[in-house]
Amino acid sequence: MEIFDAHFHIIDPQFPLVENQGFLPDTFTSYDYLEKAKDLNIIGGALVSGSFQEYDQTYLLHALKILGPSFIGVTQLPYDTSDEKIINLDKKGVKAVRFNVKRGGSEMLARLDSFSRRVHDLAGWHTELYIDSRSLIEIASTLTELPAVSIDHLGLSRDGFSTLLDLVDHGVKVKATGFGRLDFNPEDAIREIYHINPEALMFGTDLPSTRAKRPFHHSDINLIYNVLDEYGAKKVLLKNAQRWYKK
Repeated sequence: MEIFDAHFHIIDPQFPLVENQGFLPDTFTSYDYLEKAKDLNIIGGALVSGSFQEYDQTYLLHALKILGPSFIGVTQLPYDTSDEKIINLDKKGVKAVRFNVKRGGSEMLARLDSFSRRVHDLAGWHTELYIDSRSLIEIASTLTELPAVSIDHLGLSRDGFSTLLDLVDHGVKVKATGFGRLDFNPEDAIREIYHINPEALMFGTDLPSTRAKRPFHHSDINLIYNVLDEYGAKKVLLKNAQRWYKK
């Protein structure tokens, strides 16, 4: 089955990298990604900026040129970024802004509501959050009112998962990614989220799985097939993300 990889990273040392919480990632270029992905039947994807890239887009735009038009970018921007720059990034394939609550390197949550609405109104962008489910209760009311939001890595923690499920019921999307980062069984979480909203889940490899306790493995794809029927697996592996990113 074809896959739209809804979440992966590129780490190219020819562009700025910033040590984050004492961590600097190993190199993983666009060509490394294409080599890793060649046997996975990936036909497109979402390249996501990491904490160690902060507000830099030079690496992102370079990578998108290599990866091709079926891939889009998710970037981190300060709230005072000009309309002109946002529109220019949109034309070059960037389609979402990321708030990295877990690791930092992005705009503050205090700007979440106003900035999310601004980029959506201006360019149709989504807002994506790397956040522990335990922290969702504090911003749940804001998230349910925003026009387009997704949460990374199944929310990471079982504590707070009920809040994540409530957000799914209100239209928030969730990335079925980073299974090696979780403190719970991903099968049960995927089954529960899919039951609430079959359109919510989007699979991603999370390559190269920086700082994960266990990196991505091909068995992560098999897990989707084991939990869902073929129709559901196709939605999670391909269709939901294609619709979300309009690819």
